[in-house]
Amino acid sequence: MNQTSEITQSKEPRPPINWPGALILLITPIAALILLPLYLWSHDISMAAWIVFTIFVIWTGLGITAGYHRLWAHRTYQATWIVRFMLMIGGTLGIQNSILFWASGHRTHHQHVDDIDEDPYSAKRGFWYSHIGWMLRNYPSGEANYKNAPDLLNDRMVMFQHNYYIPLVLLTNIVMPALIGWAVGDVWGVLLMAGLVRLVLNHHFTFFINSLAHMFGTQPYTDENTARDNPWLAFVTWGEGYHNFHHIFQYDYRNGVKWWQFDPTKWLILGLEKVGLTYNLKRIPTLTILHAEVAMKFKRAEANISTAVSSYGHDIHHDLELIRHRFKQEYEAFSTTMNEWKALKEQAFLLKKAEMSQKIQDADLRLKVDFRLIEQRLQAHGERLEIALSGFRFGKKAG
Repeated sequence: MNQTSEITQSKEPRPPINWPGALILLITPIAALILLPLYLWSHDISMAAWIVFTIFVIWTGLGITAGYHRLWAHRTYQATWIVRFMLMIGGTLGIQNSILFWASGHRTHHQHVDDIDEDPYSAKRGFWYSHIGWMLRNYPSGEANYKNAPDLLNDRMVMFQHNYYIPLVLLTNIVMPALIGWAVGDVWGVLLMAGLVRLVLNHHFTFFINSLAHMFGTQPYTDENTARDNPWLAFVTWGEGYHNFHHIFQYDYRNGVKWWQFDPTKWLILGLEKVGLTYNLKRIPTLTILHAEVAMKFKRAEANISTAVSSYGHDIHHDLELIRHRFKQEYEAFSTTMNEWKALKEQAFLLKKAEMSQKIQDADLRLKVDFRLIEQRLQAHGERLEIALSGFRFGKKAG
């Protein structure tokens, strides 16, 4: 959108206040800031309250990440009734509207990411708007439109929660903590910690993905949108911080795709699969992920070379020629690898259409070996590119 249209939009009257959302999102943190110190003035937080608080924080967080997000918004896996029920209750604890509203809006976000008119929480409109502002007023981009969610409209559990959302919110956020508090002998401590303080923390941890994860971090897979990978955010969002990966591969049940990346939501889904409680886990092929990663390295290297040429010209001419030569060689090898990969994919497709026989099984085994070799070559391309560029610091004169 051009500057003129942005100015025009800024002069338009503000949408009406979304009173339910505004009251919850503004009153709860103020209440927590007032009530917690007052309570601590004359009481200690009991061990029971801390335990219930911890359980509720985890339950709410995973209800949003494993439930609202990866199960219902993106359908990255399927789950049994009991898992879906527990995730539905956990998501309801989060008071982030119903599954239907949340998931539908999130699908719109992916479809129109960064569009300041269509994306419900576009980061292009600033931190405050993407973090919380979009929920305080009835912006047109945030209006409910369930045309992109026919599957959810036909989901009985989703519609049950949607139709009885307010009673379920009251039961999960007030009645349930109060009953647990009564059972452990600390009603007010549990209500304060597992009810109020937990809710405020879970709210803003989730909202960080809409705001900070589109502003701070790295872009190892794509720079076509503002989404970033941020491992620090992953620690407070149950693995959702690897947002650059998620925006290019939204149908993968993993966000932290590397084995060492902190993604407890992924581990929960995978662990439940081992005992038969989740199934049909969707995974983007490793080669597809590697292709995006290595292609991004080439794109960034090419941009760095162009920047160095425009900045220093002949001062670093010799070094640049060497870098350019190695870059060209590596890119040609990369292109060859990708052409071979495409040919292998066509062979694999034709093989799946053929009737099974021992001969075809042998061919399938050979294809698996060939795909593994392609994967190794892709990794090598990325490593060699980094080595080729490591001795040259762009933006500084050689020597």
